Amino acid sequence: MKTVVVTGSTHGIGFGLVDSFLDQSCAVVVSGRTSEGVERAVSKLSATHGDVRVLGYPCDVTDFGQVQALWDAAKGRYGCVDIWINNAGVGHAQMDFWDLSPELIGSVISTNLIGAMYGSKVALTGMLEQGYGALYNMEGMGSDGPKVAGLALYGSSKAGLRYLNESLAKEVEGKGILFGALRPGMVVTNLLTDQFEGKPEEFEQAKRIFNILCDRVETVTPWLAQRVLENDKNGVVISWQSRLRMMGRFLAAPFRKRDVFEGRGPSNFSCEEQ
Repeated sequence: MKTVVVTGSTHGIGFGLVDSFLDQSCAVVVSGRTSEGVERAVSKLSATHGDVRVLGYPCDVTDFGQVQALWDAAKGRYGCVDIWINNAGVGHAQMDFWDLSPELIGSVISTNLIGAMYGSKVALTGMLEQGYGALYNMEGMGSDGPKVAGLALYGSSKAGLRYLNESLAKEVEGKGILFGALRPGMVVTNLLTDQFEGKPEEFEQAKRIFNILCDRVETVTPWLAQRVLENDKNGVVISWQSRLRMMGRFLAAPFRKRDVFEGRGPSNFSCEEQ
Protein backbone atom coordinates (compact mmCIF):
# COMPACT_ATOMS: atom_id res chain seq x y z
CA MET A 1 0.00 0.00 0.00
CA LYS A 2 1.46 3.34 -1.09
CA THR A 3 1.30 6.34 1.22
CA VAL A 4 0.63 9.65 -0.53
CA VAL A 5 0.81 13.18 0.90
CA VAL A 6 -0.87 15.98 -1.08
CA THR A 7 -0.60 19.57 0.11
CA GLY A 8 -3.59 21.82 -0.52
CA SER A 9 -5.89 18.83 -0.76
CA THR A 10 -9.06 19.97 0.99
CA HIS A 11 -10.69 21.01 -2.29
CA GLY A 12 -10.16 21.28 -6.04
CA ILE A 13 -7.43 19.32 -7.80
CA GLY A 14 -5.78 18.36 -4.51
CA PHE A 15 -8.98 16.81 -3.16
CA GLY A 16 -9.54 15.05 -6.47
CA LEU A 17 -6.05 13.57 -6.27
CA VAL A 18 -6.41 12.15 -2.76
CA ASP A 19 -9.82 10.75 -3.68
CA SER A 20 -8.28 9.12 -6.78
CA PHE A 21 -5.35 7.68 -4.84
CA LEU A 22 -7.79 6.18 -2.35
CA ASP A 23 -9.58 4.55 -5.29
CA GLN A 24 -6.20 2.98 -6.12
CA SER A 25 -5.95 1.45 -2.61
CA CYS A 26 -3.39 3.99 -1.35
CA ALA A 27 -3.28 5.61 2.09
CA VAL A 28 -3.42 9.41 1.94
CA VAL A 29 -2.67 12.46 4.04
CA VAL A 30 -5.05 15.36 3.45
CA SER A 31 -3.71 18.81 4.19
CA GLY A 32 -4.87 22.42 4.11
CA ARG A 33 -4.38 25.67 5.98
CA THR A 34 -7.33 25.35 8.36
CA SER A 35 -8.40 22.59 10.70
CA GLU A 36 -12.01 23.12 9.66
CA GLY A 37 -11.23 22.58 5.99
CA VAL A 38 -9.17 19.48 6.73
CA GLU A 39 -11.92 18.01 8.91
CA ARG A 40 -14.55 18.55 6.21
CA ALA A 41 -12.37 16.90 3.56
CA VAL A 42 -11.51 13.94 5.79
CA SER A 43 -15.19 13.46 6.65
CA LYS A 44 -16.16 13.35 2.96
CA LEU A 45 -13.37 10.94 2.05
CA SER A 46 -13.98 8.69 5.05
CA ALA A 47 -17.67 8.42 4.17
CA THR A 48 -16.68 6.92 0.83
CA HIS A 49 -13.46 5.07 1.59
CA GLY A 50 -13.48 4.49 5.35
CA ASP A 51 -11.18 6.24 7.80
CA VAL A 52 -8.36 3.68 8.06
CA ARG A 53 -6.44 5.03 5.07
CA VAL A 54 -7.17 8.75 5.57
CA LEU A 55 -5.17 11.08 7.80
CA GLY A 56 -5.91 14.79 8.00
CA TYR A 57 -3.26 17.25 9.10
CA PRO A 58 -3.48 21.08 8.87
CA CYS A 59 -0.45 22.74 7.28
CA ASP A 60 0.37 26.21 6.01
CA VAL A 61 3.06 25.54 3.39
CA THR A 62 4.57 29.00 3.89
CA ASP A 63 5.69 27.88 7.36
CA PHE A 64 8.63 25.47 7.14
CA GLY A 65 8.00 24.08 10.61
CA GLN A 66 4.45 23.13 9.69
CA VAL A 67 5.62 21.41 6.50
CA GLN A 68 8.14 19.38 8.50
CA ALA A 69 5.39 18.50 10.97
CA LEU A 70 3.24 17.28 8.07
CA TRP A 71 5.97 14.86 7.01
CA ASP A 72 6.47 13.70 10.60
CA ALA A 73 2.73 13.09 11.04
CA ALA A 74 2.51 11.08 7.82
CA LYS A 75 5.51 8.95 8.70
CA GLY A 76 4.31 8.53 12.26
CA ARG A 77 0.95 7.20 11.08
CA TYR A 78 2.03 5.06 8.13
CA GLY A 79 5.74 4.42 8.70
CA CYS A 80 6.86 5.98 5.43
CA VAL A 81 5.95 8.42 2.67
CA ASP A 82 6.04 6.91 -0.80
CA ILE A 83 4.73 9.89 -2.77
CA TRP A 84 4.64 13.58 -1.91
CA ILE A 85 2.81 16.09 -4.13
CA ASN A 86 3.24 19.84 -3.68
CA ASN A 87 -0.13 21.02 -4.91
CA ALA A 88 -0.96 23.94 -2.59
CA GLY A 89 -1.30 27.17 -4.55
CA VAL A 90 -3.10 30.50 -4.65
CA GLY A 91 -4.14 32.67 -7.55
CA HIS A 92 -5.38 36.20 -8.07
CA ALA A 93 -7.81 38.18 -10.18
CA GLN A 94 -6.56 39.13 -13.63
CA MET A 95 -5.18 42.65 -13.28
CA ASP A 96 -2.28 44.88 -14.26
CA PHE A 97 0.86 44.16 -12.28
CA TRP A 98 1.09 47.70 -10.92
CA ASP A 99 -2.34 47.32 -9.35
CA LEU A 100 -1.31 44.31 -7.28
CA SER A 101 -0.87 44.92 -3.57
CA PRO A 102 2.46 44.08 -1.93
CA GLU A 103 0.56 41.68 0.34
CA LEU A 104 -0.88 39.78 -2.62
CA ILE A 105 2.52 39.56 -4.30
CA GLY A 106 3.99 38.14 -1.12
CA SER A 107 1.15 35.66 -0.66
CA VAL A 108 1.33 34.23 -4.20
CA ILE A 109 5.12 33.88 -4.23
CA SER A 110 5.24 32.53 -0.67
CA THR A 111 2.64 29.86 -1.37
CA ASN A 112 3.29 28.86 -4.98
CA LEU A 113 7.07 29.01 -5.03
CA ILE A 114 8.51 29.12 -1.52
CA GLY A 115 5.86 26.67 -0.29
CA ALA A 116 6.88 24.23 -3.02
CA MET A 117 10.53 24.74 -2.06
CA TYR A 118 9.77 24.00 1.59
CA GLY A 119 7.78 20.91 0.63
CA SER A 120 10.53 19.73 -1.72
CA LYS A 121 13.23 20.20 0.91
CA VAL A 122 11.27 18.34 3.59
CA ALA A 123 10.22 15.51 1.28
CA LEU A 124 13.62 15.03 -0.33
CA THR A 125 15.39 15.04 3.04
CA GLY A 126 12.99 12.43 4.39
CA MET A 127 13.13 10.29 1.26
CA LEU A 128 16.92 10.32 1.22
CA GLU A 129 16.84 9.07 4.81
CA GLN A 130 14.37 6.27 4.06
CA GLY A 131 16.12 5.45 0.76
CA TYR A 132 13.21 5.86 -1.67
CA GLY A 133 10.24 7.96 -2.65
CA ALA A 134 8.71 10.07 -5.40
CA LEU A 135 8.15 13.84 -5.34
CA TYR A 136 5.97 15.84 -7.73
CA ASN A 137 5.36 19.58 -8.01
CA MET A 138 2.21 20.99 -9.60
CA GLU A 139 3.03 23.23 -12.55
CA GLY A 140 0.58 25.56 -14.30
CA MET A 141 0.08 28.63 -16.44
CA GLY A 142 3.52 30.21 -16.68
CA SER A 143 5.41 26.92 -16.58
CA ASP A 144 5.08 26.67 -20.35
CA GLY A 145 3.18 28.29 -23.19
CA PRO A 146 2.09 31.89 -23.94
CA LYS A 147 2.18 34.75 -21.47
CA VAL A 148 -1.18 36.15 -20.31
CA ALA A 149 -1.68 39.84 -19.61
CA GLY A 150 -2.91 40.40 -16.08
CA LEU A 151 -1.44 37.15 -14.74
CA ALA A 152 2.21 38.19 -14.54
CA LEU A 153 2.42 37.41 -10.84
CA TYR A 154 0.83 33.96 -10.96
CA GLY A 155 2.68 33.06 -14.16
CA SER A 156 6.01 34.14 -12.70
CA SER A 157 5.49 31.91 -9.66
CA LYS A 158 4.90 28.91 -11.92
CA ALA A 159 7.77 29.82 -14.25
CA GLY A 160 10.08 29.83 -11.25
CA LEU A 161 8.63 26.49 -10.19
CA ARG A 162 9.50 24.96 -13.56
CA TYR A 163 13.16 25.97 -13.11
CA LEU A 164 13.12 24.45 -9.64
CA ASN A 165 11.60 21.24 -10.99
CA GLU A 166 14.13 20.83 -13.78
CA SER A 167 16.99 21.52 -11.36
CA LEU A 168 15.78 19.08 -8.71
CA ALA A 169 15.33 16.34 -11.29
CA LYS A 170 19.06 16.64 -12.01
CA GLU A 171 20.03 16.78 -8.35
CA VAL A 172 18.26 13.53 -7.40
CA GLU A 173 19.65 11.48 -10.29
CA GLY A 174 21.22 8.26 -9.01
CA LYS A 175 19.87 8.71 -5.47
CA GLY A 176 16.95 6.28 -5.65
CA ILE A 177 14.34 9.04 -5.71
CA LEU A 178 11.97 10.01 -8.52
CA PHE A 179 11.20 13.65 -9.15
CA GLY A 180 8.59 14.93 -11.59
CA ALA A 181 6.05 17.59 -12.43
CA LEU A 182 2.29 17.43 -12.94
CA ARG A 183 0.44 19.55 -15.49
CA PRO A 184 -3.34 19.11 -15.18
CA GLY A 185 -4.11 21.75 -17.80
CA MET A 186 -7.22 23.91 -17.51
CA VAL A 187 -9.46 22.53 -14.80
CA VAL A 188 -12.68 23.89 -13.35
CA THR A 189 -11.77 24.79 -9.75
CA ASN A 190 -12.20 27.46 -7.10
CA LEU A 191 -8.57 28.57 -7.37
CA LEU A 192 -9.45 31.86 -9.05
CA THR A 193 -13.08 32.32 -8.10
CA ASP A 194 -12.65 36.07 -8.00
CA GLN A 195 -11.24 36.27 -11.55
CA PHE A 196 -14.73 36.96 -12.93
CA GLU A 197 -16.43 38.08 -9.74
CA GLY A 198 -18.64 41.05 -10.57
CA LYS A 199 -17.93 40.59 -14.28
CA PRO A 200 -20.85 38.48 -15.60
CA GLU A 201 -20.48 39.70 -19.19
CA GLU A 202 -16.78 38.81 -19.30
CA PHE A 203 -17.55 35.43 -17.82
CA GLU A 204 -20.16 34.70 -20.50
CA GLN A 205 -17.65 35.62 -23.20
CA ALA A 206 -14.99 33.42 -21.62
CA LYS A 207 -17.30 30.42 -21.19
CA ARG A 208 -17.15 29.53 -24.89
CA ILE A 209 -13.39 28.96 -24.90
CA PHE A 210 -13.43 27.46 -21.40
CA ASN A 211 -16.03 24.90 -22.47
CA ILE A 212 -13.64 23.81 -25.20
CA LEU A 213 -10.44 23.72 -23.14
CA CYS A 214 -11.48 23.05 -19.55
CA ASP A 215 -12.03 19.71 -17.86
CA ARG A 216 -13.57 18.74 -14.56
CA VAL A 217 -11.52 17.66 -11.58
CA GLU A 218 -13.10 14.21 -11.62
CA THR A 219 -11.96 13.73 -15.22
CA VAL A 220 -8.34 14.78 -14.78
CA THR A 221 -7.28 13.59 -11.33
CA PRO A 222 -7.88 9.83 -11.76
CA TRP A 223 -5.69 9.94 -14.86
CA LEU A 224 -2.95 11.88 -13.05
CA ALA A 225 -3.02 9.57 -10.04
CA GLN A 226 -2.74 6.49 -12.23
CA ARG A 227 0.24 7.92 -14.13
CA VAL A 228 1.99 8.86 -10.89
CA LEU A 229 1.60 5.32 -9.55
CA GLU A 230 2.83 3.81 -12.83
CA ASN A 231 5.80 6.14 -13.30
CA ASP A 232 9.29 4.72 -12.78
CA LYS A 233 11.37 7.42 -14.50
CA ASN A 234 13.02 10.50 -13.05
CA GLY A 235 12.41 13.95 -14.53
CA VAL A 236 9.03 13.12 -16.07
CA VAL A 237 6.41 15.79 -16.76
CA ILE A 238 2.97 14.17 -16.54
CA SER A 239 0.73 16.36 -18.68
CA TRP A 240 -2.98 15.84 -19.23
CA GLN A 241 -3.61 18.58 -21.78
CA SER A 242 -1.52 17.56 -24.79
CA ARG A 243 -1.43 19.60 -27.99
CA LEU A 244 -3.07 16.76 -29.85
CA ARG A 245 -5.92 16.66 -27.34
CA MET A 246 -6.43 20.41 -27.63
CA MET A 247 -6.38 20.31 -31.44
CA GLY A 248 -9.03 17.63 -31.34
CA ARG A 249 -11.16 19.74 -28.99
CA PHE A 250 -11.11 22.74 -31.32
CA LEU A 251 -11.88 20.63 -34.39
CA ALA A 252 -14.80 18.97 -32.61
CA ALA A 253 -16.16 22.17 -31.04
CA PRO A 254 -18.65 22.99 -33.82
CA PHE A 255 -20.19 19.53 -33.49
CA ARG A 256 -19.81 18.75 -29.80
CA LYS A 257 -21.36 20.93 -27.13
CA ARG A 258 -19.71 20.84 -23.71
CA ASP A 259 -20.83 22.66 -20.55
CA VAL A 260 -18.21 22.12 -17.86
CA PHE A 261 -19.86 24.75 -15.69
CA GLU A 262 -23.31 23.12 -15.56
CA GLY A 263 -24.95 26.52 -15.77
CA ARG A 264 -23.12 27.83 -12.71
CA GLY A 265 -21.52 31.25 -12.72
CA PRO A 266 -18.24 32.71 -11.49
CA SER A 267 -19.53 33.07 -7.94
CA ASN A 268 -19.46 29.27 -7.69
CA PHE A 269 -16.15 28.41 -9.33
CA SER A 270 -13.88 29.46 -12.12
CA CYS A 271 -11.64 27.88 -14.69
CA GLU A 272 -7.95 28.10 -13.88
CA GLU A 273 -4.88 26.42 -15.25
CA GLN A 274 -3.41 25.06 -12.04
